[in-house]
Amino acid sequence: MAVFVALGAFLMTLAGGWTAQRVTDRRHLVLGLAGGLMLGVVGLDLLPEALEAAGTQVYGVPVALLLFVAGFLLAHLVERLLAARQAAHGAEEHDGRTPEVGLTAAAAMVGHSAMDGVAIGAAFQVGGGMGVAVALAVIAHDFADGFNTYTITSLYGNARRRALAMLFADAVAPVAGAASTLLVTIPEQALGGYLGLFGGALLYLAAAEILPEAHHEHRAHSTLLCTVAGAAFIWLVVGTAE
Repeated sequence: MAVFVALGAFLMTLAGGWTAQRVTDRRHLVLGLAGGLMLGVVGLDLLPEALEAAGTQVYGVPVALLLFVAGFLLAHLVERLLAARQAAHGAEEHDGRTPEVGLTAAAAMVGHSAMDGVAIGAAFQVGGGMGVAVALAVIAHDFADGFNTYTITSLYGNARRRALAMLFADAVAPVAGAASTLLVTIPEQALGGYLGLFGGALLYLAAAEILPEAHHEHRAHSTLLCTVAGAAFIWLVVGTAE
């Protein structure tokens, strides 16, 4: 049942990616919306779940928050290292951005989507009602995941075929994650730690890369409204799921 329900997440992820690639003439609006969606997912979905699941503290600070900061710094470090390597080898630049960063970020999104599938499978192990509730929340925000995966991969200069490949991998990931729960159960604390780490990396990409790019050439109020709308949409999804 969990795998069947996860097919809904597969379709919504593809729908999100299709929407992102169809609005290339309004790129600044796409990026503004993507930034808002990413901010909403981190602040309203990932981080609360991570804090609840991880539980333990180190020197008075929740492990999830420590890993959240670590994820932010790790994303910054990876981007700087890749940029330095590209400059050292004289690689072709894509508007000053490294395609590897986009692929790394998209791969992280794929990992997150796989964990979404795991969440669906684990919820169905608790009960049918719980499984349906979690599945609805995952399906709703997987539209944002597909949108962000395609946008991030393309933003860093990757070819369209690579962006589509990462989008397809992101769509398949929830199904694979749900199927894995038939064999393996992930400890709750490990899941919370992963969500915190991923949330920090995602926030870095939204705040340091996506949103500045959105406002670089088009300082329009509509871009800001798209960002607010993206965050508000995630708020609505999270509130409805509760």
